[in-house]
Amino acid sequence: MPVPFPFSAIVGQEEMKLALLIGAVDSRIGGVLVFGDRGTGKSTAIRALAALLPKMKVVADCRYGCDPEAEEGVLCAECRGNRSETPFKTKQVPVPVVDLPLGATEDRVIGALDLEMALTRGEKAFEPGLLARAHRGFLYIDEVNLLEDHLVDALLDVAASGENLVEREGLSVRHPARFVLIGSGNPEEGELRPQLLDRFGLSVEVRTPQDLQTRVQVVRLRDEYERDPSAFAEKWKRKDAKVRKRITDAQALLPEIEVNDLALEQAARLCMALGTDGLRGELTLIRACRALAALEGDKSVEVKHLRRLAPPALRHRLRRDPLDESGSTARVDRVVQELFPA
Repeated sequence: MPVPFPFSAIVGQEEMKLALLIGAVDSRIGGVLVFGDRGTGKSTAIRALAALLPKMKVVADCRYGCDPEAEEGVLCAECRGNRSETPFKTKQVPVPVVDLPLGATEDRVIGALDLEMALTRGEKAFEPGLLARAHRGFLYIDEVNLLEDHLVDALLDVAASGENLVEREGLSVRHPARFVLIGSGNPEEGELRPQLLDRFGLSVEVRTPQDLQTRVQVVRLRDEYERDPSAFAEKWKRKDAKVRKRITDAQALLPEIEVNDLALEQAARLCMALGTDGLRGELTLIRACRALAALEGDKSVEVKHLRRLAPPALRHRLRRDPLDESGSTARVDRVVQELFPA
């Protein structure tokens, strides 16, 4: 198995790294969309985060990796049936990070009839798909803007409900599928469907570094990594461990973060000024700010958190204004400066 590039060794792209950390702290944010130039470290950062995450506890024999401490409504049918009999046997496993290839079939994604069981034993059994494997982890789609429409429809249903319902070949299976959706792509190759775009909690824009020192440092570190990945990972092991502890501390602190009425009013005022559709913008912004406060060890959501996360939480939710030639990021920044001057 190849050694992933260390997360702490990624130079620049601070907004992307912060968005991924926030998604790791609170999966309810809805995922992260990373759009930008080719060769800017999008896939590298996402795979680096996967290697960074601490292991999670699962029910030992569960095909879906159910949380043994979860409420009954979040468990799969098999775990619900076994819960009253004996305490769950548990084990520690890495947080799943599942790649969804663009050419995957619908059966491979949502699951289908287990043909081997059907042919050898004559029994109808369900073979879980990629959505089942991604439960409680991350589902990563590279070039997400090129994903076929029938797969987008399946993702939208599961992202909205947190469950995957499969009805085919005489099977009726419902299982939990709660994951952080991570998408990356190049906007020059096509736009994302509005329905799927709205499901991403945070949207990050990455650009090729324009200063000489940053470009030199990126090339130097990447070259060092490619010459000896294991030695390079060992060199950055301590810094990655600090980031891992920061994530676990933030996850523990998250329920204690206070969101007062003033913060709610400020988030709503910001979304009203920008003209965002629906209330998902406010909800995502508040959740992201709570996760950021936990990462920074603060006790409550403050204006500094709103100011920092307004662009990634809201830039992809703006209506297009044909009379305004500035981009969505510039529009968000302008309104933030008007409402929350530094």
